[in-house]
Amino acid sequence: MMAIWKIAPAIATGNTVVLKPALETPVTAMALAEVIAESDIPPGVVNVVPADGPGPGEALVSDPRVDKVAFTGSTEVGRRIMQLASSTIKYVTLELGGKGPNILLDDADLEIAVPGSMWAMYLHSGQICHAGTRLLVPASLYDEVVARVVELAEGFKVGPAADFESDLGPVINETQLRTIERYVEIGQQEGAKLLTGGERLMGGELDKGWFFQPTVFGEGDNSMKIAQEEIFGPVLTVIRYEEAEDAVRIANDS
Repeated sequence: MMAIWKIAPAIATGNTVVLKPALETPVTAMALAEVIAESDIPPGVVNVVPADGPGPGEALVSDPRVDKVAFTGSTEVGRRIMQLASSTIKYVTLELGGKGPNILLDDADLEIAVPGSMWAMYLHSGQICHAGTRLLVPASLYDEVVARVVELAEGFKVGPAADFESDLGPVINETQLRTIERYVEIGQQEGAKLLTGGERLMGGELDKGWFFQPTVFGEGDNSMKIAQEEIFGPVLTVIRYEEAEDAVRIANDS
């Protein structure tokens, strides 16, 4: 999906594209390359180049023949891309780490708003830079929303992504799973209340991947690391607010 966001506007305006997929996720990009090869798009217009290590990417970003760079990924890598692209004054679009807030208001229809907030958070097991990882809830609705959120989270089926019965698939690799575990520990140390989840899931097919429970923290404070830093996993922090103005201030503080 992210590849299409970048490819379609570029070729529609008469450009060629070189797509370098992330090292951990090359399969869908290669499948997309096969589809494009079977289409009427001329050969060479869209090029998919999977590669290991920073070398090929840095060569692409710094090459004077490249006019525009669009990147989705970590803030650290985005900073490096901006540095390299500056030498030839390229146009650069960076979609980096985020801590997206969902805000519920006093008149929210919880039958719609709570499932919508869960979908915004747990799609792709939270591995989306614009996932709604902070849920801001008015004090008047806090207890009811938290109860609904926990019930839904505990009802999710975690399993292989290829199984259409699964609500959540695995996280990308062991490194990311350990990062999520570390943030769960940090959240508890900071005083947030772990309401559900917080552990790796194992047993049967789950042993073949890196599966993590849908996790919900309550009594969150926006100054906590779990509310400020991108976890990139299925960890939701629910934050109580008193007035709508507070919600706006909290949402903008990240």
